[in-house]
Amino acid sequence: MLHSMPSLSALRAFEAAARLGSVTAAAEELSVTHGAVSRQLRSLEEHFGVALFAKAGRGLELTSHGQRFQRGVGEAFARLRESCTQLKRDVEGSPFILACPGTLLARWLIPRLDHLHRELPELKLHVVSSESDVLPGKDEVSATLTFSAPPWPAGVEVIELAAEQICAVVSPSLASRFDPEQPATLFDAKLLHTASRPQAWPHWVRAHGLDLARLDRALVDGQGFDHLYYLMEAAVAGLGVAIAPRLLVEDDLRTGRLVAPWGCVETPARLCLWLSPSDNPRRSVRLVEWLRRSILSEDRDDVATSVI
Repeated sequence: MLHSMPSLSALRAFEAAARLGSVTAAAEELSVTHGAVSRQLRSLEEHFGVALFAKAGRGLELTSHGQRFQRGVGEAFARLRESCTQLKRDVEGSPFILACPGTLLARWLIPRLDHLHRELPELKLHVVSSESDVLPGKDEVSATLTFSAPPWPAGVEVIELAAEQICAVVSPSLASRFDPEQPATLFDAKLLHTASRPQAWPHWVRAHGLDLARLDRALVDGQGFDHLYYLMEAAVAGLGVAIAPRLLVEDDLRTGRLVAPWGCVETPARLCLWLSPSDNPRRSVRLVEWLRRSILSEDRDDVATSVI
């Protein structure tokens, strides 16, 4: 019993050969050998048990069976090409929606957004702020830029861009109160903290070999904020010592608005770009390259921090 459908490769070879009237021309269009097209045509004729082509000088002409078959196959491939073209046009014409936590957006991405738009105009980037990590593929989000640590969420492709480093930072007006060789002197000031980063201070304190019980007491006497953005502004205003990813305070360290007397420590988290496996990967490749290039160029700048 015959299969109802021959192979797609055989149908492609037939459509090209019938349209172009030549096995050689079909082979060139399909980027295969002359022999490969001939074999596909022969398999197609064996599949149906009829001749579809006849010799016509140096070329080919369709038999009556071939003519009838070509009308349906030609129409099907024309519609398929049209569908592929339309899908590509839709994908390339739609905006690339990037979700990003508000603080990362405000303190790092927005100051670089004009540069990004100039370098990647074809991306048609649209940025949305989200206080919780949005999985790409939902709510029309193409990708999510965020600090996160394993285990990664299921159903997304995770591109690691850079290791997270956290810094204890203060305003220049308070910096003279601390000994850069003695991290414990930070307990002489009010500690600023936020519920969105509860693990940051304990990680920093452990990395410096300080007493966690003393940290707990200091946090009780410190000042809490709902968002990391407010925490950073409080540090700039001289209200105490704050803790934050270096990437988010890099501009402040560079301009002297903040100082990191004790350098930075690396955490298990990473700055990541989460991608939907269903999205066209070509749309995100250049964005990943741009992000890595931007981070690398800033790492080379002479920032007054050191990694422990």
